[in-house]
Amino acid sequence: MTRTGSVLRALALALPLSLLAAACGGDDTPNPQTIPDAAADRADGKAGGGGADASKPETSTDASDEETADAEAPDGAEDDGATQDGGPDALDDVAQEDGAQEDVSTQDVSPEDVGTQDVAPDVEPEASGPTKLRIVAANLTSENGQSWDPGHGKRILQGIHADVVMIQEFKYGDSSPTAIRSFVDEVFDPSFAYYRETGALIPNGVISRYPIAEGGTWDDPEVMDRGFAWARIDLPGPRDLLAVSVHLLNSGTAGERNAEATALLGYINAQVPSMDALVVIGGDFNTQTRTESCYDTLDARFVTIGPWPVDQKNNSNTNAKRQLPYDWVLASTALDPLEVSVVIGANSFPNGLVVDTRTYNPIADLSPALSTDSAALNMQHMAVVRDFVIP
Repeated sequence: MTRTGSVLRALALALPLSLLAAACGGDDTPNPQTIPDAAADRADGKAGGGGADASKPETSTDASDEETADAEAPDGAEDDGATQDGGPDALDDVAQEDGAQEDVSTQDVSPEDVGTQDVAPDVEPEASGPTKLRIVAANLTSENGQSWDPGHGKRILQGIHADVVMIQEFKYGDSSPTAIRSFVDEVFDPSFAYYRETGALIPNGVISRYPIAEGGTWDDPEVMDRGFAWARIDLPGPRDLLAVSVHLLNSGTAGERNAEATALLGYINAQVPSMDALVVIGGDFNTQTRTESCYDTLDARFVTIGPWPVDQKNNSNTNAKRQLPYDWVLASTALDPLEVSVVIGANSFPNGLVVDTRTYNPIADLSPALSTDSAALNMQHMAVVRDFVIP
């Protein structure tokens, strides 16, 4: 899909919220203090993104039922492309049981709920003008536990000041609802909402400044320790945003990642059939090139061609060695034309920013991030940042 085609798409009339909400999984009114999991809708016979067969069922919280995590290889293994053609990942010993705990409840809500928010999903946030969105893909775990505990990634996220984050390896502390809520409160703000997968060893999730009307997870056909986590975000004004957090297969082939992309596109098309809907996919694609077949597949609905986000040295690659294009924020053909420059301090990045604290100058722009954070042990990815203005 070309950028020109994307601009023409942007001229279409905005999809009314009521139609998009209907496409996103029913018209039941959620509890004002919680975000309903799509699994609850499926239990009532509703289609949570393509029907029961299209959505990932709630899995057992018994760790013995879990598959071994498709963990990232330590820096120097994955980064040189050694895992491209298969083979086990190198951090299987860190596929800990904490991901199997109930991890979707937050303060003062039941275990079936998936986050909190200040505005009820059925109350339209007041729009006083265009809404600027900073959207980030973040797989910024470090050291040896595939978690956010060490703090390097937390500081980077704090310095970015995101509005919507598609987060991978969403583990913190004991990964209880209390621990995850404390992570969101500390890194962002207590008013932020989140959705986090349950029953996953290395969960994906979505964190949002704006209310999450509903969230859920779809099956990844190639891995069993995580799915495609999605959230319908109730933006100010008449339009919603569907944000999908993904973590494609690291130890597989380009063909297997294309199978994941094919399934993902099918889920999205079932959830929001209209091409005028605002949709973003973000996360760790683990791709070795920008021409892998998964991008040809996603091109049916998303803009996958350049120019891409870069750092101050004009490098668009996002692995630790800055040689491979692992991480992406892909905007739908309706969202992409709404992109604006990412401005941080005196620096402006017209096509988005790859955040590498080792090279960003001045690092004070990203405070409290430290120049050494992106160099942390097993920090295998860089954050990708894109800004949009929703009229």
